[in-house]
Amino acid sequence: MPLAPRRIIVSRTDRLGDVVLTLPLFGLLRERYPEAELVALVRRYAHPIVAASRHVHRVVDWPAHDEATDADRVTLLRDLDADTILHLFPRREVAAAARDAGVARRIGTARRWYHWVTCTERVNVSRKRSALHEAQLNLRVAAPLVGDQETSLAALVPHIGLTRTAPLEPSWAARLDRMRTIVLLQPLTGGTVPPWPLERWSALIAQLDPAEFQVWITGSETEAETLRPWLDSLPPHVQDAAGQSLGELLSFTRSSHAFVGASTGPLHIAAGLGVHTIGLYPARETGLLGRWAPLGADTRVLMPDRAPAAEGPASLGIEGISVAEVRSALDQASRTRVRKPG
Repeated sequence: MPLAPRRIIVSRTDRLGDVVLTLPLFGLLRERYPEAELVALVRRYAHPIVAASRHVHRVVDWPAHDEATDADRVTLLRDLDADTILHLFPRREVAAAARDAGVARRIGTARRWYHWVTCTERVNVSRKRSALHEAQLNLRVAAPLVGDQETSLAALVPHIGLTRTAPLEPSWAARLDRMRTIVLLQPLTGGTVPPWPLERWSALIAQLDPAEFQVWITGSETEAETLRPWLDSLPPHVQDAAGQSLGELLSFTRSSHAFVGASTGPLHIAAGLGVHTIGLYPARETGLLGRWAPLGADTRVLMPDRAPAAEGPASLGIEGISVAEVRSALDQASRTRVRKPG
């Protein structure tokens, strides 16, 4: 039996939502190995979200292709002096660097040929063919460390640990009206799934009483440029929060009461923070909900009755969700919300 690990690197160098759904595993590892140091290896842009988890001791940014040589990457991992690395997101260059850095225990999926020459332990897990949620699949890959366990999504929620968000900057805090229900709307999706049409968002905003709701539009810096003409067409009480940094978005979202958006990283962040999260998802038969449902203590998902008669990305459309459904979900959120302290 292997000795208890002293320092574990968890490698997840992909998209923001995937990284968020990895956080419960850090909680379980912290519970199983309280003396071990847990190191998250992520892309630079995801650094703030992992750093906000109370279960992560250190966050290391994996360099982009043009920012480092193979030797630099080996040195990066060698200097961490870890005895274990868990490859949750298979990536050939990370696996090779970990082997060449001398990390003694290297765990990854058996479904990548390069893991047969770079990993010391391989787990036969197929993400593509599984009906499990992404957070549960992470446990399958990590089975050599956490054991074989069937853990429900509800049981994973307490292990998310997003408690280290920075205080909201005074310039943003001064603009929040906590006597109203603070709603964040994320109209665009970054291309992960087709967005809900902007005219639906406009119709929804028109139905939200400004005396009851304070509405904010969020999005990345790139999305902010795309949204600017549309934002100019909205009523003056709608506020613009698009273009915030990820750290600002974390603090801003924690200060809100409700978040509405499609299956994106910010949606998963809101769910993980415990904010009332309303996810707009394609029809159930597309499989997206089973794999990527928002994970949190206060989430709700709206879906069309059936998928569009199309294949590929078009089948993931959410146009079938009505404005009335989203309005009703927000009305319920407003009725049941707990007013947060200033």
